[in-house]
Amino acid sequence: MKLADAVTEFVAYRRALGMRFDTEARVLASFCRCLGDVSIASVTSDHIKTYLDGGIPISSYWQRKHSALAGLYRFVVARDHTIISPFPFNRPQLPPPFVPYIYSSAELKRLLDATPAACGRRVPFDAYVLRNLILLSYGACLRPGEGRHLTMKDVNLDQALLYIRVSKFYKTRLVPLGRDLTTALNQYVQQRNLTYAYDPDAPFFCFQDGRMLSKSAVGSAFRRLRIVAGIERRDGARYQPRLQDLRHTGVTHRLVAWYRNGTDVQRLLPQLSTYLGHVDLSSTQRYLTLTPELMHEASLRFERYAMETHHD
Repeated sequence: MKLADAVTEFVAYRRALGMRFDTEARVLASFCRCLGDVSIASVTSDHIKTYLDGGIPISSYWQRKHSALAGLYRFVVARDHTIISPFPFNRPQLPPPFVPYIYSSAELKRLLDATPAACGRRVPFDAYVLRNLILLSYGACLRPGEGRHLTMKDVNLDQALLYIRVSKFYKTRLVPLGRDLTTALNQYVQQRNLTYAYDPDAPFFCFQDGRMLSKSAVGSAFRRLRIVAGIERRDGARYQPRLQDLRHTGVTHRLVAWYRNGTDVQRLLPQLSTYLGHVDLSSTQRYLTLTPELMHEASLRFERYAMETHHD
C-alpha cells in the first residue's frame, strides 16, 4: 500500500469520528511530500527520525508531528497495511512549554496608535481594519481565525453579541461584548460601510477589494506593526509577541480585574471557559499566565483571606 493512500484512509477515518484533524492532515501531507511516492512498508525509522527532527531545533511542533505519525502507524498496523511499525520509540528532550506574551496596557495602546504607520501602500487592507481586529481580538478574547472569519451577520451590535461559527473542535458559541467595545465596533461599521458592501455574508474585516482577510496577510501586517510599535520579547523565547497573544492578554487582564473587584474567581472560571469556547477547564488553564500583576492581586486576595477573623 502506498504511503499517500494510507494517509488518505487514516485522515478520512479520523474525520468520520467527528474530528477536524486539519493540523494533523497537513503534517501527514508534509511527510508524504518529504518521502515521495513510496509504499508504507518501505518507510524506515531513519526516514521518520529525519522528518521529525527536520534540521531545526526541537520545539513543540516536533511533538505535534510525532503525535500525528504515531497515530498513523497505530492505524496502519491495526489494519495490516504493514506488519511492523518502524516508528522510533525514543524521544528527545523537549523544550519547556511555550509561555505566551502578555501585553501591558501601554503596549496595547502603542499597537493601536501605530496601525496607520504599519499599513502603508503595500498592505492590502486599511489601518482602521487592523486596528479594530486587534481591539476585538483583545476585548472579546478571540482566536485570530475567529476574528478574520466573522461575517456581517455574525456581528449583532444591537444586542452586543458575536456569533462564532464552527470554530475549534467544531464548536459554535455566542460571545457577549462590553459597552466600550460595542461602541468602537459601531464606529468601525459606519466607516466600513462607506466603502464596502453591507451584505449579510460579506466579511466583517476585509481586504480593500472586499475579500476576507487571509491569515498570511494579517500575520505579516501584525509583525510589521509590532516592530513599528517597538514591542519585543527579551526573555530568550523563540517567538516574538504574536497576534494570538492578544487572546491570552485579554484573559489575564480580565482575571486581574476580577481579583481587584473582589469577584469570586473560582465561580466565574467555568463561565470564562465557556466564553473562550473551551471544552473543559483544563484547556482554560493554558491561558492563565502568571504575570507579576496577576500574582500580586492573587497574593493580596489570599492575604485578606488569611487575615480575616472567623467567629463561631
